[in-house]
Amino acid sequence: MAKAENKTKPTSETPEAFVATVDPPVRRSDAEVLLKWFADVTGLKPKMWGPSLIGYGRYHYKYETGREGDFFLTGFSPRKANLVFYVMPGYQYDSMKDKLARLGKYKTGKSCLYVNKLADIDMEVLREIIEEGLAYMRKNYETFDE
Repeated sequence: MAKAENKTKPTSETPEAFVATVDPPVRRSDAEVLLKWFADVTGLKPKMWGPSLIGYGRYHYKYETGREGDFFLTGFSPRKANLVFYVMPGYQYDSMKDKLARLGKYKTGKSCLYVNKLADIDMEVLREIIEEGLAYMRKNYETFDE
């Protein structure tokens, strides 16, 4: 039986072109800031993954089930309802909990951090979170700085 492929893959659209279409305007403005900010924090170039995810770097995963694939190391998506930050190791670690306590207004999912607007959070704490997530991924996975 063929293995299912990851549906979220890199695309040829540029992140800048995508961000130019984001609504509402405050979300677009935050996304413009984040494009440069993530590049500064990660040292990586942005790439579109699927229709609305902006990813930085890439890692290869392989589950015990045999399923494997590639995904971005970290990134964000300027959705209509909120900004979503992707930190692949998630937020269950004690050091992440400490950082989240200092971040500001947010909600979390497994690997997602939901923020209404950048003005609601401390960007230096977000930097710490992104950097810790990247360090974890580089230590535990085969990674590619693309």
